[in-house]
Amino acid sequence: MKTLVLGATTNKERYAYKAIHALTDNSHQVVAVGTKDGMALDVKIETTKVPFIGIDTVTLYLNPKNQQEYYDYIVSLHPRRVIFNPGTENPEFYEILKQNNIEFEVACTLVLLATKQY
Repeated sequence: MKTLVLGATTNKERYAYKAIHALTDNSHQVVAVGTKDGMALDVKIETTKVPFIGIDTVTLYLNPKNQQEYYDYIVSLHPRRVIFNPGTENPEFYEILKQNNIEFEVACTLVLLATKQY
């Protein structure tokens, strides 16, 4: 399963970085998009809306206002689900995902991984 971390960062203190670490530790394939080029562990952070193929899950680390420019991009990737981590909850986007038959979950990627529910 391939996961897109949206809102990725090279800052080791941020949850997006910790999620990349936890996902790779749990043998998940990870791709990442953020605002600044760089590497998070062995994962290259892209700064453009790369048309990745085979995305199962998008895990969000962007506040609702910053998500808006990514609505069409996320839908175009046809993920199975989108995870809204704490602070990213967005009822407007939930409706768009429902209209496109994309599951969504309001949860914490780190907790899901730690409890083997990912």
